[in-house]
This record gives sequence, structure tokens and C-alpha cells, in this order.
Amino acid sequence: MAPPVFRFRSRTQEEFRIEGQRTFLRNPVIADFPEWSRLRAASRSFLEPWEPKWAEDDLTRSAFRYRIRRYDIDREAGTALPLFVCLKHNGRIAGGITLGSIRRGVAESCTLGYWMGEQHAGQGLMADALRALLPHVFDRMRLHRIEAACIPDNARSQRLLEKVGFRREGYLNGYLKINGAWRDHLLYALIAEDWQSIRAKGSGSG
Repeated sequence: MAPPVFRFRSRTQEEFRIEGQRTFLRNPVIADFPEWSRLRAASRSFLEPWEPKWAEDDLTRSAFRYRIRRYDIDREAGTALPLFVCLKHNGRIAGGITLGSIRRGVAESCTLGYWMGEQHAGQGLMADALRALLPHVFDRMRLHRIEAACIPDNARSQRLLEKVGFRREGYLNGYLKINGAWRDHLLYALIAEDWQSIRAKGSGSG
């Protein structure tokens, strides 16, 4: 009988953790499917106006398995860092954050995307998670710039970005296809120098 194959890479992925005050961030794994699918299903009407159109099989186990494989490939290639936002007091999934389009060389930049389950929205949890993530982005990943785009009528997202230090830089016409329609977006960004200043002043919290 062949000896068991130990998946050390998966174990390392599970141990990766970024600590916030009320939340922590970790890598998604296959075992998250039941909890993730329940949260996304319960939040569908809340999330759909702000996200790309959901595929018909979006909440199926096979689609989630493919999603995890894609996450692993992107993470290993260094092009994206997808994370789940979890509650510290019980470990449950509350939402997700993805650093995508990671570029090195003269850019040293990435894009930021995030979502929060409806039942957890409006409680400051995403702000807590982003504040925990920023030191990892600027100090450990050594990136220089994070960009985020949000639909102009998404006031909640604008407040969140401004709260954690992002600055509005411009207006993007027909930037992304959201829920089946091309939508304009506001462009926000945070660069390392501004974040260091915020951290030094202690104004990046509260």
C-alpha cells in the first residue's frame, strides 16, 4: 500500500494569517465551500449590484473548486493574493479581499477588490481588515501603490476607502462590466509614502 502524500503547500497556505483587531485574513481552501456558498447566497441581492454578473453555476461546489485552483495558481505566480476576511471571535467567514494585477518592476502596484456578506456590513469589519492588510502590502510585499475603483453611487465603498487613507484620483468611463452593464468608476489609490505618513500620525485607525 502506498504511503499517504502530504500536501505541505496546502498546510502552509492554511497557516498564512494576517491579524486585525476584530478580523483576520487567510487563504481560501476547498473546505470553505459550504460556509462561503451560504454566505454568498444569503447576500446575493446585496452584492450583485456591485459585482460582475454571477455565472449560473457560481455557487456550486465544482465552480468553487475551480475558483480555489485559480487562486492557488495566481498566488504562486505572484499575480494575485486572494484572501477571506474572518471574524476573530469565531473564525467564521465574513467576506473577501483580493489584491489583483500585481505588477513588479517599475510599477510595484496592485488593484484592490473586496466584498462583505450582508449580515456583516456596516460594522467596520472591512476597514479593520484593510488596515491589517496594508502593512503586509507595503512592508512585506514591498509594493508602492494600491488602486481601487468603485461605482460612483456606491457611497459605502467610497467612505471605506477614504477612511483607510485612499485618495480619489480620477473618473474612469465605462471601466468595468458590473452586473451585465459597463459602468463608470471612481479611481482611488494609496501609495506607500502616504501610508507611512498616516501610520506615523496614528490617523489610520479609529
